[in-house]
Amino acid sequence: MIRFLGEYEATLDAKGRFLLPTGFKRQIPEGETGSFFINRGFERCLTLYPMKNWEPIFEDIGRKSDFDPKVREFRRYFLNGITLELDSAGRLLLPKNLMEYASLQKDIVLVSAFDKIEIWDKSKYQQFFDTFSPEAFSQLAQEVMTDKSGQV
Repeated sequence: MIRFLGEYEATLDAKGRFLLPTGFKRQIPEGETGSFFINRGFERCLTLYPMKNWEPIFEDIGRKSDFDPKVREFRRYFLNGITLELDSAGRLLLPKNLMEYASLQKDIVLVSAFDKIEIWDKSKYQQFFDTFSPEAFSQLAQEVMTDKSGQV
């Protein structure tokens, strides 16, 4: 599994293309840099998975029961993405429907999300942090990082 660290700004051109930041390229093992799967993220951003990280998720979703209406609904929403390839200049072309979903205009931010990269509109990403206080972050860290026994 490929894991990511970092936050990088990029610019979309008129066709919806952007350069994958060098900082992220360096974190992808040699020979695995060309193919990605992109879909809608949970907070009006896009989520970019290297194929190596996407395939186990895809297989897991495929094992869920078609008889469960929630599974069918989740699949329709979550699997409605597209496979992307880096072009010869190292750019990725975002589909218009996904750009509209995330309200991406020109300035974007690519953010590590452990095994994937989130793509945000720069102003929306800044708003997210402007409304999140250090105290709220501390409380969230305590809730997320502490197990039921109170241990980290």
